[in-house]
Amino acid sequence: MVKKIAISNQKGGVGKTTTCVNLAASLAAMGKKILVVDCDPQGNATMASGINKFELRKTICQVLIDDYDITNVLIKETNGAFHLIPANEDLTAAEVKLLDYFGREFRLRNALKEIESNYDYVFIDCPPSLNLLTVNAMCAADSILVPLQCEYFALEGLTLLIDTVDQLAHAVNPKLKIEGILRTMFDNRNRLSSDVSEELKKNFGSLVYKTIIPRNVRLAEAPSFGKPAMYYDKSSSGSKAYLALAAELTERDKKNAG
Repeated sequence: MVKKIAISNQKGGVGKTTTCVNLAASLAAMGKKILVVDCDPQGNATMASGINKFELRKTICQVLIDDYDITNVLIKETNGAFHLIPANEDLTAAEVKLLDYFGREFRLRNALKEIESNYDYVFIDCPPSLNLLTVNAMCAADSILVPLQCEYFALEGLTLLIDTVDQLAHAVNPKLKIEGILRTMFDNRNRLSSDVSEELKKNFGSLVYKTIIPRNVRLAEAPSFGKPAMYYDKSSSGSKAYLALAAELTERDKKNAG
């Protein structure tokens, strides 16, 4: 049965797209059938998968706005060995146009119904804000994975996001929950990072993944080559961390299913 996970944090620069692409690639390498849905007008997940967003004629934008058949947008050959629904800057206009649609929050969920059963996991990369695209992602998802940089304002932002998830669960998607909290760009030489990490574990317990994603130059470089880290430098600490996260995620799912 497919599991749909939106990767979201209202704060930018915390590793959402890095997590989306590298976790998807790691699970694909483990033999899972993976779909990545790029819901960010920046199209970073698309580019990081080796697809040139500037050459695309049809994207998730046409699916959301024009009821374009999602199977005609689906890209099956990526540098991460997963399938992709791409995005580019056209998606910026979609948010405004969606305001005129009845049931606008459910456009993505309805579109995905046609193909989601083909996959084990669907990952939705969200923009760094709580806009209508993010709401569409959260309405389509079963759960939210929250990448979080261990810094001063992180806990405040996390509290706001959890409140948003609770509101959406009550209003439009009763099954929506927090899948897990992932510590990213972690520097264990930084006392603040360690302090915030301990605070996270104290307040959110088992929701916090044991896996920690380190600050790693290879993770930062890989998108410019259109590759997930494991295909750019499989020996890097960042690549190994996302493989560990993939293993932790699947192990959690096995326990929950049991």
